[in-house]
Amino acid sequence: MRALLATSIGVTCATALTLPLAAPAPAAPAQAPVAQAPAAAPAEPAGSTQSLPLRPLTDAVPRSTGKPTESLNPSAAQGLLRRDSHRFSLVGVVWDDADTELHGTVQVRTRATGTTKWSGWQSLETHNTDHAADAGSPERESGTVRGSTAPLWVGDSDGVEVRVRSETAGPRSGAPDTAPLPKGLQVELVDPGDDPEPETAGATPATGTPSAVTPSAGTATPATATPASAAQPGALPEAPALSTAAAESSAVNADLAPLGAAEIPALSKAESEEQAVVAAGAKPFVGPRPRIVTRKGWGADESLRERAFAYTSTVKAAFIHHSATGNNYTCAQAPSVLRSIYRYHVKSSGWRDFGYNFAVDKCGNIYEGRAGGVTKAVLGAHTLGFNTNSMGIAVLGTYSSTNPPAAAVTAIAKLTAWKLGLFGRNPKGKVTLVSGGSGKYKKGAKAKLNVISGHRDGFATECPGIRLYNKLGTARTSSAKLQGR
Repeated sequence: MRALLATSIGVTCATALTLPLAAPAPAAPAQAPVAQAPAAAPAEPAGSTQSLPLRPLTDAVPRSTGKPTESLNPSAAQGLLRRDSHRFSLVGVVWDDADTELHGTVQVRTRATGTTKWSGWQSLETHNTDHAADAGSPERESGTVRGSTAPLWVGDSDGVEVRVRSETAGPRSGAPDTAPLPKGLQVELVDPGDDPEPETAGATPATGTPSAVTPSAGTATPATATPASAAQPGALPEAPALSTAAAESSAVNADLAPLGAAEIPALSKAESEEQAVVAAGAKPFVGPRPRIVTRKGWGADESLRERAFAYTSTVKAAFIHHSATGNNYTCAQAPSVLRSIYRYHVKSSGWRDFGYNFAVDKCGNIYEGRAGGVTKAVLGAHTLGFNTNSMGIAVLGTYSSTNPPAAAVTAIAKLTAWKLGLFGRNPKGKVTLVSGGSGKYKKGAKAKLNVISGHRDGFATECPGIRLYNKLGTARTSSAKLQGR
């Protein structure tokens, strides 16, 4: 996020480059300065965030005894009474100190836009500190990071009510064992803005494909890429209708797809292996590259993120997450969900960019996450203590009591077979990572983990939900088969 080992990401579309099976390992995480693009009209869809402070709640708590009611202690219960708002689709709660946990419950009710229909109370995941940049990292120490719940997708809404209660909130809260609520609580109401225009006018999306993205038409010519740490001098090519930041974000993938493309097309296994650089006589275990919707494709507002890209040395493992944003979305809405999470991560939580390296929706569509290049070892903020030398994949939804769709599990297998293959990793193998400090491993501890692990393997958390976690064995086996192992 800040001053790290510098690399340049200026890319020219005409240059033929080479994709490493395993990227070179610099001594420290790398951060790439960005090249300058020609001035162009911005093309990102607009969105917005409403930040509303929470106030002490003094609602009376009914007694079963019939005796007079007593009020909640203001320090143990805060919220927002039912009120109108500008339109939004995702809601979360944040507070001042990122190192302070919220020990209690957070619930919201929302009103569907243009109606008088209010939802029931819905709970937000409060234990969200494990989805974050590592302690001591430039991103964590930026001074902008705040504590936050997981966000919840509620759909198009124009009214909200919030209640936050400490673990022991009630008439007697205020006892010495009451967990105080964090300071500076406020609710964040996020509007994702409109979907981007389709890449090709009149194109018809494939089944399950978000409407803003034009599906791949045919097989692409094999493309190649340079190592993440290789300098690539030169100005960005002309990028009509792209802002400078959008052109820079697209340029790091411009060897895989045209500048400003809404997607990176799928390749066959043979084409994917042709790109990989391996030792003489060695067999490349690289799965076929899946179709990937780019940040341009899902409509990321590139002006929100930090301009520089941050890299780590290599990719040794993939951590699987669920976004905990709920399952009440359609696949056509997935780009809107992503834009909302992105805005919440950056504007509300104070992160440098979208936290995960990739995202997968319930239809199996794969999306580029944090900017920096899909073939590169981009440093994310997804698994506290283990962001270095790993990547994070978030399946949109909540899978604690709901089974993940088979299409999503298949997408995990396809993505990991390809991306881990580029770095020489066996999806069914084990790897040793050094913890940067987490709720499960102290800083400096060596953890032997599966190459494809669940978030809970690196941190004491429920993520990615037990139903999704139980499917990771299937994903590992399928991923290895796709690599040809």
